[in-house]
Order: sequence, then structure tokens, then C-alpha cells
Amino acid sequence: MLLKEYRICMPLTVEEYRVGQLYTISKHSHEESDKGEGVEVVRNEPHLDPVHGEGQITEKRVHLSSKLPSWARALVPRIFYITEKAWNYYPYTITEYTCSFLPKFSIHIETKYEDNCGSSENIFGQEKSGCDLEVDFLDIAHDKIPERHYESSEDLRCFSSTKTGRGPLKEDWKETSQPIMCSYKLVGVKFEVWGLQTRVEQFVHKVIRDILLVGHRQAFAWVDEWYDMSMDEVRQYERETQEATNEKVGLVTPAIAVHEVPRAPATRSAPASTPSTPVNGDPPDFLAVPRERPRKKSAPETLTLPELQGLSAHK
Repeated sequence: MLLKEYRICMPLTVEEYRVGQLYTISKHSHEESDKGEGVEVVRNEPHLDPVHGEGQITEKRVHLSSKLPSWARALVPRIFYITEKAWNYYPYTITEYTCSFLPKFSIHIETKYEDNCGSSENIFGQEKSGCDLEVDFLDIAHDKIPERHYESSEDLRCFSSTKTGRGPLKEDWKETSQPIMCSYKLVGVKFEVWGLQTRVEQFVHKVIRDILLVGHRQAFAWVDEWYDMSMDEVRQYERETQEATNEKVGLVTPAIAVHEVPRAPATRSAPASTPSTPVNGDPPDFLAVPRERPRKKSAPETLTLPELQGLSAHK
């Protein structure tokens, strides 16, 4: 597993971002969905954890079949999706991603939010090991994003919020902005396939970094849309948008039901590490290591993987 910590500062307070996060995820998921493709909300309901207290558990399926390159579409199942499970105990969240046909692939993200500029060290209490954990500071205004994701209205070097008076974000904005908060994300990517593990895990981290940048840029660029919302109002917006998104994707199943779930006598805590993918069976033959032929000395020079659309970068 390749483990990295990302720190993303925002010109907001942690309490303000709580509303902005829910609004941004819902709006982005709806915009990126289309018939047969996009984000299907399987469940969204209250969850009680013995350690973290009251929270919300959300399960989604991100359908990506048409996003694959042509050669990959010929090899993978027609119905291909990524499962996202999120436990939200704000200001602490856990998010996990698994793949419907790659049982050896998973992503585990722990997030903590604090009202500072990314100055908290070892916020996740990681034990010291032989090599230090790589920490990557992301600048939502000045770091480059993929050209296909660029929107002039979301360019924070130029954007100014009407309702808050914050922005544009100049080069020294993290030192001069008030308020300021930081989203700390501990991200582990695991792809246990010999010959591809290192390259795939590095590539997925690059994709995740881009998604985190785009998602947090949007959360501030859309601040005037959500800033006056209460938590009740944004939860209502979330429910309505998720139902509309499920309909847009073309699902027949009911959208979201919020209800009491019977709990076992001993309530289990949300997982502290990445689980195995809930898919049985061996990986496809094209990912297996040939047994009769000599192994290649190195992995392929390039990789083409689908972008993990809908990754809750902002989870």
C-alpha cells in the first residue's frame, strides 16, 4: 500500500465547510451523472459509532464503464462500478473505495478538519517507521489542474465572493487569509498485482490529487450558492439532489430511505483500515502473472486508467 498525507487549506471555517462539503458533493455528483453513468446513491442514513458518536453512513456506486479506454471495455464486465462507503462524524470522516471487478484494488481515506493553515503534525497518530510519511500541501488557487477540469468561474486567482467578501486568492493567501482551515487527508492506495503495484498506486495517487484540488476549488467557488444554508436546508438539498441524480442515471430502485436500522448488541466501530473488496473470486486472467513464461524485468512504461469520477475528494 502507498500511503500519503494531503493538506488542503481553505479560506473558510470548519463549521462553514461542513455545509459547503455536503452541497458541493451533491451538486458535483449530479452534474457528472448521465443516463447509465454517474453516481448511484445506495443508502444514506444515520449511524452511531461507539467511539466517534452520531454520524451518517453513505454508500454510493460510481458507474464508469463508458469512461474506460476501448481496449479495457472489451475486457471488463459491462456493468463496471466503484463502491464508495463513507462514515461522516464531522470533523472526522472515513471513506473507502473498492472496485466491482478488481478484488485486489482499494482506497482508504481518513480526513480531519481543523481551523489552522495545515500546521498540525502527525494529526492521525501514525507510528514512526523507517521512512517518513510523505506530506503534500495542495494550493487550491495556484496548483495546476488538468485542462479539461478548468472553468474560468472557478479560477480562485480571480474569484471574489459576493456574500463573504473573500477572494481573489493571491500567492500569499494562506498566510494572510482569515478565516482559514485545513483538510487533512491520509490516503492509502492498494493494488496487489505483481509487476503493476507500484506504478498503479502512484498513478492513482496522482488522480486523487487532481480530484482533491478540483473538489476543494469548487467548494469555495460555489460559496455564494451555499453560504446562507443551514444544516437542515443542505440536508434537504442533498436528499433532493441524490434522488434526482439516481433518476438521471436511469435507476429503477428507490432513491434514499432514512430510517432506524436495528443494531446488534455490540455495535461495531467503523473500520480503521482498508477492508477486502466484497467481491469473491480471483482477478481476471489478463491481470494474472503468467506461470509458464519468464517474467518481464519491468512494468509497462505507461498506464491508462479511468479517472475515479465522483471520488469524494471532499469526504
